Amino acid sequence: MQIQLSKISSMDGASQTMAVPFEMEEITLQSGSFPVVSKEDVVVNITNIGRHVLDIEGKTALTVAIPCDRCLKDVHRRLDLSFQLRLDMKLTDEDRIECLDESSYLTGMELDVDRLVFQEAVLNWPQKILCRQDCKGLCPSCGKDLNNGPCGCQEGPKDLRMAAFSDLKGLFGK
Repeated sequence: MQIQLSKISSMDGASQTMAVPFEMEEITLQSGSFPVVSKEDVVVNITNIGRHVLDIEGKTALTVAIPCDRCLKDVHRRLDLSFQLRLDMKLTDEDRIECLDESSYLTGMELDVDRLVFQEAVLNWPQKILCRQDCKGLCPSCGKDLNNGPCGCQEGPKDLRMAAFSDLKGLFGK
């Protein structure tokens, strides 16, 4: 969703609050694409603090389906996102690049709310996803989900160089 900033940028002291829909259906990262299961409108408050400088605040919540890091079952993870930024509308796109302002969500006088929310989602992306704390994962031999019970594969030393240490396991417990 694009928000036109030219009108509010020209009126010192003006303020506007709006709820706009988040239109992305999936979040795509290097590690894959993750469907957005549910989403709330993005509530955005834009205030012109003078001299064509805008304060922008917003918040939303997304629920994204992310596979468990151990068993690969989809886990629905809610991301509560909020952002605050200050935009100097006098700067050109070249000036922003020169100032190292990587605002890919701003093109001319248009604010791309989807791109802004995407960046916040990436910054708040969970490092580890588990379907449950005691997830047992998948059998490395046959691929069976060990949360549903044992697979019946013979458990041997995973690395033959460590086979001598497998006998010590019985001496010290688990």
